[in-house]
Amino acid sequence: MFNPLKFILTICLLIVFQNISAQTSNPDKYKYDFVVAKDGSGDYKYIQEAIDAMRVFPLRPIKLYIKKGVYTEKIELPRYNVDVSFIGEDVDNTIITFNDYSGRGPHIGTFNSYTVKISGNRFKAENITFENSSGTVGQAVALYVDADKAVFKNCKFLGNQDTIYHGGEYSRQLFENCYIEGTTDFIFGPATAVFKNCTIHCKSDSYITAPNTPKDKTYGFVFLDCKITTAQNVTKLYLGRPWRYYAKSVFVRCELPEGIRSEGWHNWGNPENEETAFFAEYNCYGAGSKINERVS
Repeated sequence: MFNPLKFILTICLLIVFQNISAQTSNPDKYKYDFVVAKDGSGDYKYIQEAIDAMRVFPLRPIKLYIKKGVYTEKIELPRYNVDVSFIGEDVDNTIITFNDYSGRGPHIGTFNSYTVKISGNRFKAENITFENSSGTVGQAVALYVDADKAVFKNCKFLGNQDTIYHGGEYSRQLFENCYIEGTTDFIFGPATAVFKNCTIHCKSDSYITAPNTPKDKTYGFVFLDCKITTAQNVTKLYLGRPWRYYAKSVFVRCELPEGIRSEGWHNWGNPENEETAFFAEYNCYGAGSKINERVS
């Protein structure tokens, strides 16, 4: 005998089991691989569009493949976009560029003049050029990174004053096989940042580093096996100066060019900084490695 109540209950149970099965086989409907291409052959033409489409706090790492092209964009990866990788097709031809600078507008200062801002932890980038194209107009940041455990490999950073801001007092960052250029204080900020096998190119008589290391941090900027190069007109270059009292910057096994001043370091016009800052060199070499002539 047909029982309509039992029939309806059976149908309901079948629907529930189908939903459970679907959720088990496809627990996450979000994309984890994106392609950006200027020619329209990818998922998006603009990098920020791809970022905006990403799942926040994803269940597994997200990869953004960026094809060759010049991407004229001001980009921000927020703190909730964690575990994201930017993978460029070719470092010399995959370029993210913008031209903001401090004073360009009433609300643009040093810290929002960036071309790219990376705040999502465990970020990775490979084969990409980050550029601030504003020229020698003052502070103009190419990369603002305050993410923790951020890694940049085979990337280029092009700018003048303040090229990279290493933000986040307790952030840790790694730059490996990278090229970084600038004029004044172009590697600056409070983070712990390690530069391994990098080329640091100095375009004017000024200062390479301006660390702002917190008092309770053991390390600031650490350069390992790097090559420091200069433009032809550079003859009075400092390795660094303390942006704040407890600044730390160390060059280890680095090649130093002739253009570096014999004293090596500057106290930023404040003798009190000499009691607290930690600037050091270990086993460096080259025409600029005049360790016996350095300040104490």
